[in-house]
Amino acid sequence: MLTIRLARIGKRNRAQFQIVLQEHTVAPGGRHVEVLGSHDPHLKKTVLKEERIKYWAGQGVQMSDTVFNLFLSKGLVNGAKRKVKMPMKKVEEKVEAPVEAPAAPEPVAETKPEVTEAPAPAVIEEVKEEVKSEAIVEAPAEEKKEEVKAE
Repeated sequence: MLTIRLARIGKRNRAQFQIVLQEHTVAPGGRHVEVLGSHDPHLKKTVLKEERIKYWAGQGVQMSDTVFNLFLSKGLVNGAKRKVKMPMKKVEEKVEAPVEAPAAPEPVAETKPEVTEAPAPAVIEEVKEEVKSEAIVEAPAEEKKEEVKAE
């Protein structure tokens, strides 16, 4: 199936396009059947071969959305404007929130950290004894493992 579409030419940051007729499976910059015009978006200048475009449109050739809208603006085809599908850029857009009058700040009660009393010496002694008893229970098991490895 043949299609009319744009093929990018021109320098970097200075794009120009050829309007070409080519097989829909071929890359836009690849082999084409016929050049039907050119378009310079910077100068807003378009050169078209109107007779050839009308001939191919009469043959049932498909058009890309952008080319269809371009031909529609030049009066070569009739119909409604097509929506062009553009890929989204991955740029974070800053959305500014509406500016509101600053509200009166609410009084904040300052909280002081609670001072707790140090644990009683008796509690400290109990904790030390528990730690020692656990260490004693575990120590013999470790010694037995070392003895078995030494033999």
